Amino acid sequence: MSDRPHLPPFAALRAFEAFGRHGKVRRTAAALGVSHAIVSRHLRALEDWLGVMLIDRANGGLTQAGADYHALIGPAFDQLCSATERLRGDAGMRLQVWSMPGLAYHWLTSRLPDFGRRHPGLAVTLRPSDAPPDLKRHEAHADLRWWRDSDLAASEQAAILRVPMIRPRVFPVARPDATWLTGRMPARPADLLSLPLLHEDDDVEWQVWFGTHGPVPDLPPPAARLWQAHMTLVAAREGQGVALTNAFLAGEDLAAGRVVELGAGNPAFRAVSLGAYYLTTPRDSGETRPLRQFAAWLADMVSEAPADWQA
Repeated sequence: MSDRPHLPPFAALRAFEAFGRHGKVRRTAAALGVSHAIVSRHLRALEDWLGVMLIDRANGGLTQAGADYHALIGPAFDQLCSATERLRGDAGMRLQVWSMPGLAYHWLTSRLPDFGRRHPGLAVTLRPSDAPPDLKRHEAHADLRWWRDSDLAASEQAAILRVPMIRPRVFPVARPDATWLTGRMPARPADLLSLPLLHEDDDVEWQVWFGTHGPVPDLPPPAARLWQAHMTLVAAREGQGVALTNAFLAGEDLAAGRVVELGAGNPAFRAVSLGAYYLTTPRDSGETRPLRQFAAWLADMVSEAPADWQA
């Protein structure tokens, strides 16, 4: 007689555990690297095996029974992931690193070959992502992401280790030959209010930037709302408006003259810091040798950047 109760197929359990975190079949399929049809088949197989409806197909998400079951099996998956990571150690390790898309595209990707030369046999898989991974479930080994100073405290978690790696100086840029900029080069920060301002998902960063120069003004309606820093940079490069950016994103565009820093060399424009890029790891594995090596290499890359790139 078995000393453990009979368990459902592990593939079905894994698909259900992932669905409970991602909430959608297609998101779950993308996370697991399989088709959505396979995920749907696993979910139905688990329901058939248990004889209980787990998925609320009319409204989406989990039924109450599904939510209760997921709350019980989730910690078991966490323990499996942690135990496996500890046992494997460095053997054949491939670091899974997620990053903000802009930083990944404009700065980090071109530097990764240097990491491979310094640490042969230790590979890095870089995944640009708007949303951070679930590090408690070991969805990735590390995440390099921008956190505004105003948002950082609310994001702290006991199981997560977060270390600031890059604190960039933030400044406005625009296309130098934009027609709306002709004869209107700003002499003081308030002059920007008459120019088209490009926003990400909100106007908080513009408010903080203006606030470091004096009272926060009423901002004009955004010329465009583009949600991501690298998209506002693209729009600025195309002459659509003024973007707030940093040299880790805009360094190549600045060097090529595709955009210019407004207020450069003008003492009326102060050096402004709005936040930092943090390297985030699970606290129980953030001190493993490969992650220490990656963090040290990243710090070396940052130290090689020009001094005025950082606040």
